[in-house]
Amino acid sequence: MTNLRKRERARTNASLISMVQRFSDITIMVGGLWVVCRISGQPFFYMHLLMALIALVVFQMIGGVTDFYRSWRGVKITTELLLLIQNWTLSLIFSAGLVAFSHDFDTRLVTYLCWYVLTSLGMVVCRSLIRYFAGWLRNRGYNTRYVAVAGDLPVGQVLLDSFRKEPWLGLEGVGIYHDAKPGGVSADWAGNFEQLIDDAKAGKIHNVYIAMQMSDESYIKHLVRELADTTCSVILIPDVFTFNILHSRIDEVNGVPVVPLYDTPLSGINRVLKRVEDILLSSLILLLISPVLCCIALAVKLSSPGPIIFRQTRYGMDGKPIMVWKFRSMKVMENDKVVTQATQNDPRVTRVGNFLRRTSLDELPQFINVFTGGMSIVGPRPHAVAHNEQYRSLIEGYMLRHKVKPGITGWAQINGWRGETDTLEKMEKRIEFDLEYIREWSLWFDIKIVFLTIFKGFVNKAAY
Repeated sequence: MTNLRKRERARTNASLISMVQRFSDITIMVGGLWVVCRISGQPFFYMHLLMALIALVVFQMIGGVTDFYRSWRGVKITTELLLLIQNWTLSLIFSAGLVAFSHDFDTRLVTYLCWYVLTSLGMVVCRSLIRYFAGWLRNRGYNTRYVAVAGDLPVGQVLLDSFRKEPWLGLEGVGIYHDAKPGGVSADWAGNFEQLIDDAKAGKIHNVYIAMQMSDESYIKHLVRELADTTCSVILIPDVFTFNILHSRIDEVNGVPVVPLYDTPLSGINRVLKRVEDILLSSLILLLISPVLCCIALAVKLSSPGPIIFRQTRYGMDGKPIMVWKFRSMKVMENDKVVTQATQNDPRVTRVGNFLRRTSLDELPQFINVFTGGMSIVGPRPHAVAHNEQYRSLIEGYMLRHKVKPGITGWAQINGWRGETDTLEKMEKRIEFDLEYIREWSLWFDIKIVFLTIFKGFVNKAAY
């Protein structure tokens, strides 16, 4: 209990690289606006400085929320740069909105665009140079740390291999330590646990990554106690990879470290980003397709008796029921406990409905669902309640797809898993891609799916 109370006292531990990154961001953001003003012939007066300071404050605030100034050692540079551009974009939008309330400030749109582009390029170049020089120094022995893995979990071997593929990280793998087993040892085996303790005490190892099963608790405790008599940094790799984890991360609740296994990626700033994305895209699309909506509505009304819009109850985020809109494509209006999926040459489908379903035009009214907040542009496709109740007991992790809002298009549909699921294997593949989308979610992933939908998401041989 005493140790847990001590953890509640937060400590600042900013690395030298983090400080350089912060200083470079400040310089580039303020300097970028000054350069734009000089080139365009505008005087750099106090309102420009105020705008730069507001953008800087917002950028630092968003950076704190997204944990942007953490250690990027071992993370792909593309991941860092995409988050950098995302934070800068939001900062400029918010700062421009705040400054717009001032009557003393009148800046042309071209000034904002030039500032955005120049600062984006400057930040990308600067971050790349920081990584390059950090790697250059580490490749020459500066800040090099020798690391070892304790335990025979496969994730330990993967970690060691990743260090060897990225020598600029300055993390040199010593090997894997574990007690020898009858099946033999791998090429990276460096000895048993006693050998690990001896090497650590001799100063041959700086970091020890423990990759052992939960059932080996006694071994882990013994190893940690012995390594406490060394100067090694000991890092525990949680044995949670046997679970179908969603967007897992390390959190701390009242000083107690926790590892969420099933969690949504859409919390905090990510939730705001996702909602802004949905509002902007849905409002723009509805404006563009309004003539098409009117024509389809007229065709549905004239082709067969019944309402134009078919409303069906589906599960939304957190499993809460929502009402999903579609253009009516059938002669029946099934919304009961038993819903029969459409099949090829289904007699229930009308002539107009057949065309609408094959081209996915029957789903256009769902952009209204997106605008009102029940759905999202991108996400797992919503299933009928009856199908949810059927498959949740047949497929492990099925209900985890409801950790995000259902979408008009999704990763599963882009990969061809749409239409009728007449076998359990087809539904399992759809759920597999849905969960992969949740695990890998990012704003850029959504944009990629929207882009791919234009070319391969509307018309599909499985849609009928």
